[in-house]
Amino acid sequence: MTSVDVLVIGGGPAGLAAARGARQAGSRVVLLDASVVVGGQFWRHPPAGSSDADSRALQHKWDRFTALRVALTEDPDCEVVTGAQVWAVDRRDTMPPVVHALVGPADGGDRRRRVFEPRALVLATGAHERTLPFPGWDLPGVYTAGAAQAMAKAEHVAVGKRVLVAGTGPFLLPVATGLIHVGATVVGVVEASSWRRIARGWLSRPHEMRLKDLKSKSAELGGYVSALAAQRVPFRTGAAVLAAHGEDRVTAVTVARIADDWTPRQGTERRIEVDAVCVGHGFVPRTEVAISAGCALAADGSVRVDDEQRTSVPGVYAAGEITGIGGADLALVEGEAAGRAAAGRSAGTAEVTRHRVFADRMHRAHGIRPGWKSWVGDSTIVCRCEEVTAGQLREAATATETCGLRSLKLSSRAGLGMCQGRTCGRNVEDLLPNTPLDPGRMANRPIVVPVRLGEIATTPVNTTPVNTAPTEHDPTDER
Repeated sequence: MTSVDVLVIGGGPAGLAAARGARQAGSRVVLLDASVVVGGQFWRHPPAGSSDADSRALQHKWDRFTALRVALTEDPDCEVVTGAQVWAVDRRDTMPPVVHALVGPADGGDRRRRVFEPRALVLATGAHERTLPFPGWDLPGVYTAGAAQAMAKAEHVAVGKRVLVAGTGPFLLPVATGLIHVGATVVGVVEASSWRRIARGWLSRPHEMRLKDLKSKSAELGGYVSALAAQRVPFRTGAAVLAAHGEDRVTAVTVARIADDWTPRQGTERRIEVDAVCVGHGFVPRTEVAISAGCALAADGSVRVDDEQRTSVPGVYAAGEITGIGGADLALVEGEAAGRAAAGRSAGTAEVTRHRVFADRMHRAHGIRPGWKSWVGDSTIVCRCEEVTAGQLREAATATETCGLRSLKLSSRAGLGMCQGRTCGRNVEDLLPNTPLDPGRMANRPIVVPVRLGEIATTPVNTTPVNTAPTEHDPTDER
């Protein structure tokens, strides 16, 4: 078992900033990340041979990332462990939980087991995309917006030649511009929120925003708008993709206008020919580890924290998207605050409060509305792993006469496939009538990721405690 001052789980913006904040406050740190390279979903590494100009064009705040990576990987008092899958945590009454990880390729047979006993734990596990189901969303050629961006960033590959980007939120804009950068023709961007709702969400109470922040956000927005305008990409608001069409793959989509509650407006349907469609309706916090650790959740399914990023569990802090979706800027300042607080220093909450203003505005402008459920007919697949339709889900709820989430999962099999509800979980929760549990409870998994029984049975690797005699760690050893 490895004893450590501060253990950080997650190597995205929040995790990297937390590790740096804890180091600057004098604590010795171990950072665990499941990927073979740090950066998370936000900073994806370009293919070998890519130019620095390409990295900056596709990666927002790339210089900030490289500075954080160098500072941590060259620091002898910080061990960065990549390829580290946290699969379980053991709760303790008055101390942070013991963390169990497997290090090595997930599909390999020789992963090393490591166990960490932290004095303070920072959870920065990020989020995954949410895509609302619609008829045909399981066709080849229908991608999440994040998957399209990941392929553009990491491989410089476009998901199609003629692509439509749809959903809601500011994330649609960098996805569209990234596709253009790698050679796709973007036939349109379809935003579900109306101009009226967007304006009401973003422009109300302008006195809350600092001029410096407003200029920064406006410059970022202007860059995206200019890139779309140069290619004459149509931008529609108050509309949504209601169906995808095709046999072996998507060949067209139906787009229609929707009301403010996202109920479709009859007679406004329009068919658009595409060979790919990228759909994203925001993000869902990845709370599996937090729930296993006993952290309380907020009403929206995110981890509840106080002004210094403390969770309800002693010695456990959380930062970034698991505390509420707010973007990379908020994740960075929350991560630094959490790292400093975990190291016993003042977190400095003013910056966090300031950036949360933008997060609140984003949710008011682009939050999901309940009318989306009217898109989903009985034959629409909701759980793609188990091929469970919305009709089967509703029939199970009626037949069992229960509103308990666990019994409905077992009777319908929704959320029991390989992804364990990561793709369909929040949609299943919303579609089930009168489910009494807080949002996010589909993420309640004591075994966080799939593991082999033989891996659990192996003896943990003995390592030198980082808080007494740290050694340098080469991330390439874990590849």
